[in-house]
Amino acid sequence: MSSPMSLAPLSEYYGRTLLYVVPYGIFLLFVLGTALVDNLGGFLMLRLLSGLFASVTIANFGGTIADLWPRHQVGPAISLFLWAAVCGSPSGYFLYSFIAQTRGWRDVFWAMLGIHGGLWLLLQRNSSNVTVPEEMKRKSLSQLFRVTLSRPFRFLATEAIIIFCALYNGYLYGLSFLFNDAFNLVFGEKGYGFNVIGVGLAFLGVVVGVSLGPIVNIWQERHYQKAIHAHEQASVEEGPDDPNASKDDNRFKNIPEARLQLGKVAAVLFPISLFWFGWCSVPSYHIHWIVPILATVTFGFSFYTLILMTYMYIEDSYMVYSASALAGVGLVRNLAGAGFPLFGTQMYENEASDSLPTKIAPAMHEYSLSACFTDTAL
Repeated sequence: MSSPMSLAPLSEYYGRTLLYVVPYGIFLLFVLGTALVDNLGGFLMLRLLSGLFASVTIANFGGTIADLWPRHQVGPAISLFLWAAVCGSPSGYFLYSFIAQTRGWRDVFWAMLGIHGGLWLLLQRNSSNVTVPEEMKRKSLSQLFRVTLSRPFRFLATEAIIIFCALYNGYLYGLSFLFNDAFNLVFGEKGYGFNVIGVGLAFLGVVVGVSLGPIVNIWQERHYQKAIHAHEQASVEEGPDDPNASKDDNRFKNIPEARLQLGKVAAVLFPISLFWFGWCSVPSYHIHWIVPILATVTFGFSFYTLILMTYMYIEDSYMVYSASALAGVGLVRNLAGAGFPLFGTQMYENEASDSLPTKIAPAMHEYSLSACFTDTAL
């Protein structure tokens, strides 16, 4: 959970490539151990360590995108990356359900090792030898610990943008894991009676919803580009603010708030999807299974869009230090993602099925609408 807090700032000191290849290779070793271990204690420890090193991809993507694209062109790149990241969980449930039912859980980890190992080899093959800037190399070890490694914690403790985005992302990811827990109860033996593969197929609704996100985000990107071009035109007419600045510095103004328009819509759709799913998933109501799956489409779209809006807002606000900024968000997100499943299944089973939607959905509705108003204020 705390790995992004160290891996992200280290990438700003040693460069991105090294901090991708080495931790991801160590992650593969722990996945191999998970496939071979035969006791629960060892399994849990190996899963902990594999998650520690696998987080390098999430920790460093913000800084990597800031390195590769001009700051006014990062939107499509972040959109596609987050599509893959958010789609990973539901598509994993779908794909691995076939292996889990026909081969067993251990072969799921062998399949993971094969897929991730192939991607790691591609990463090594296509990695370029980009050198770290001289000003970064001149930093001493004390500066590394005092400045670089402390930056994510300082951001998380003092930056209002990071604090709000971290809390909201933690809330969203916690709910997404509760949502995943509900699938087995709603569509499994206690609900619609699906087998393991059937429950995995039910996750395709979320995949479809998430996949709609990058398509709809084309409008959001056009809105953002229109906003910055309008400022460029105004700058040309008014003349340069600083005669010593470069042409690009004078004409370009970053406008992170222009990234949030679609988030206002998603913040309303998000609680609607939760109400929809909650009220239509009670077995005693005898509602066709396609109805709650359609609710998961809305959930997937709104969840992806809200995550995308917060990440792009941070990326545009912090740019070269976005890896450290996103690391603080990642810490809170991972804490919520790890904590919510600990009580999710028990909460669902202990509540009467008919009253569960009534008790949970209003709280989700109130929180999500408050987030919508906060986005508008930003």
